[in-house]
Amino acid sequence: MQTRRRVGFCLNDKKRKRMNLEAFAELCRNRGIEVIQIDLNQPIAVQGPFDVIIHKLSDVMVDAEHDSQSQQLLERFEGYTAGHPRTVLLDPLPAMRRLLDRFASYRIMEGLQTAIPGEWVCSPPYMEINSMELSEKQLDRAQRSLPFPIICKTRVAHGSSSHEMSLIFGPAGLWDARPPCVLQSFINHSAVLHKVFVVGGAHFTVERPSLKNFPRGHSDRKTIFFNSHDVSKPESSSHLTALDEEAALPRPPCDDVIAAIVTELRAELGMSLFGVDVIVNTETGRHTVIDINIFPGYEGVPQFFSALLNHIEALLQEKEGACETRGSPEHPTQGGEVESRRVTGTPPLKTSVTPTLPPSATP
Repeated sequence: MQTRRRVGFCLNDKKRKRMNLEAFAELCRNRGIEVIQIDLNQPIAVQGPFDVIIHKLSDVMVDAEHDSQSQQLLERFEGYTAGHPRTVLLDPLPAMRRLLDRFASYRIMEGLQTAIPGEWVCSPPYMEINSMELSEKQLDRAQRSLPFPIICKTRVAHGSSSHEMSLIFGPAGLWDARPPCVLQSFINHSAVLHKVFVVGGAHFTVERPSLKNFPRGHSDRKTIFFNSHDVSKPESSSHLTALDEEAALPRPPCDDVIAAIVTELRAELGMSLFGVDVIVNTETGRHTVIDINIFPGYEGVPQFFSALLNHIEALLQEKEGACETRGSPEHPTQGGEVESRRVTGTPPLKTSVTPTLPPSATP
């Protein structure tokens, strides 16, 4: 059995500082775990071996589409993980690729409506615009199938431009959409966003500001362009989040529904470190997932370090137990899907959670 346990972190400078990796490394040392900062510009093999690698390569993955240097870095990382199948990877690159594409992630979010019993989760109507320019046919379809107001988001779900959004109030405003993009009917939620942060089997819900309520139905109001960071960050202050005096009070989320959403997404994605943005319909109390984030910042979660360390230790214990059962840790992995679920920390079976809502939350 390997006695020295080593965890590699592959993060850019901004993410490393925001996470305060040095403080986390000290906490890990006190529990007998060594933390290594992986430099993708150097051969990874000489920096290892690693029991666990935690990374956020979403920026590299996006840049690799058009930048040869980023493509080489990504290939180096993929080559190392392919040659070391016993290394636990948080999180799998294929799962992350799905979430980088809002077309794919919106289909996942739409599936929650039927996967969770009781009709407590709603998926508002949406439309994918894949072409670089809107056509008359697409405009007509959007008018007929999407109740106004409509929120417009970029197809790429990572990078600074992904936070640029718009709120469209009528047919004329559809020309302001910037394809490729996703159009989705806006749901009034009384300016409260519930950010759910997932760490393995644990999750934490933090309240954030969000867009205020707007009258339903189309109007001549001009399109509102905004950056989601200006609206929903902890320190955000915007006129777009100020509720009108007559606005209904926000409804609280149901813990059972949040737990059911997390359970379904962990099983569907095969991921351990992600965030879920949830709003609660002011009128019906139904919950809607409006975004899924790769390895979020975990701002407002003081338990993040302890939860992450507990998850790492659980994976290490499981890994060491598997090595004792199977023999040498260098023995190649067998049984692809079962092993994949194990090394990502995903529960081996999807369990159904039936939400129990408070009386005020009616479907």
